[in-house]
Amino acid sequence: MIKESWTESKKLWKIAGPAMFIRICAYSMMVITTICAGHLGVVELAAVAIQGNVIRGLAFGFLYGMGSALETLCGQAFGAGKIQMLGVYMQRSWLILLGTSVLLSFIYIFATPILKLLVQDEDVDDLAGEYALWMLPQLFAYALYFPMQKFLLAQRKLMAVAWIALAALIIHAFLSWLLIFQVGLGLVGAAITLNLSWYIIVTCQFLYIVYFCRDAWKGFSWLAFNDLWAFIRLSMASGVMLCLDFWYMSSLTLLAGHLKNAAIEVDAISICMNLNGWEAMIFIGFNAAISVRVSNELGAGRPNAAKFSVIVVILTSLSIGLICMGIILATKNQFAVLFTNSKVVRETVSNMAMLLGVTMVLNSVQPVLSGVAVGGGWQGLIAYVNVGCYYVIGLPLGLLMGYKFDLGAKGIWTGMICGTALQTVILLLITYFTNWNREAAQAEDRIRVWGGSAESYTNRSSKGKENAEYENNP
Repeated sequence: MIKESWTESKKLWKIAGPAMFIRICAYSMMVITTICAGHLGVVELAAVAIQGNVIRGLAFGFLYGMGSALETLCGQAFGAGKIQMLGVYMQRSWLILLGTSVLLSFIYIFATPILKLLVQDEDVDDLAGEYALWMLPQLFAYALYFPMQKFLLAQRKLMAVAWIALAALIIHAFLSWLLIFQVGLGLVGAAITLNLSWYIIVTCQFLYIVYFCRDAWKGFSWLAFNDLWAFIRLSMASGVMLCLDFWYMSSLTLLAGHLKNAAIEVDAISICMNLNGWEAMIFIGFNAAISVRVSNELGAGRPNAAKFSVIVVILTSLSIGLICMGIILATKNQFAVLFTNSKVVRETVSNMAMLLGVTMVLNSVQPVLSGVAVGGGWQGLIAYVNVGCYYVIGLPLGLLMGYKFDLGAKGIWTGMICGTALQTVILLLITYFTNWNREAAQAEDRIRVWGGSAESYTNRSSKGKENAEYENNP
């Protein structure tokens, strides 16, 4: 068992390591922008936090979720040796996500009245709305980026993307310093820098796909327009499942804006959420890895291997989550200095350290279980679980504790943690009672309907040259 666990762990880390690094670099660009805004002023930090967690969060969550449909389809097609379908799937996802971005753009355009309708601080609303307009190009970068990311992830071609992400992060840090502080463009400079950094990533990834993924990318094809409705349904299920996760924690920042000293509360929550988001990139890496492992093994007809992979990744991620909690509690009086010069904000953050630590532990398991759901294609079921745990139980409980019991941001956060804890328990039970043999059969049906054929399953020992090489050399 120890040998098998070590072998599986190496397979997971081979995918998760680069995936984590890519996500940490991408997320760090936003954190750098937040840090710069914090040193411009309290209102500037709150405006960037509101735009990032509410306006961008709404769009990001939905597009990321819709793009995650490719984790199911590309992963299972790759496991079945249907590599040529990956490029077609990616193009279908581009069409759907770009169309969705056009609709989501109205959230950016009308950000100020939307935020004022939600009764935020007026000064923060005006600045956040102006900043949102400048950030509109990033929305369409997401629509191009997420399908490419899933396309490469399914093939485990992530090292080149990791180098691209690192280069973009370095460029972003330099341009942030130059445009925000030296040139004096303030938040406009921050928006220009962030948009430019994302389009550098998108352009470089596309060039890599064209020149180094010739087995899976055969150029643009009219096949991308086939079976669009079925693809939209799976994308929508993925979008609802994952965006409910993103919106849930984003609403914490929104609700904090209704409290006394709203700017201080929003700043403190923003700092905690940025650190939580940084840590979450580790577990989103595991989310990606387990999604690929489960979808590959189900597509290749190995249900027991998929189940074993789930056990290994849960234990690994939980251990890391406990370590992160310990670090936060040990440095609770120091870490806020990175983001702000305000003593009041730093003290507020220190008082929230325990909640942040507990959230980090829960977030070490929950994204992994969501990755299992994506790999298995259970998005519709998990969407119902998320609605019940988050919006029927967690959010109302948070409102009750925050406003009725006058516990402020800590009360809101505590109630929402209860919803996350319940969701995690339910996902664990669903995973535990899963019939993995049935899941493998459903993966076969899915591939046959969307580009595969039953003939590919007559000899499961031959699933494509690249897949076989990976299995023999984990």
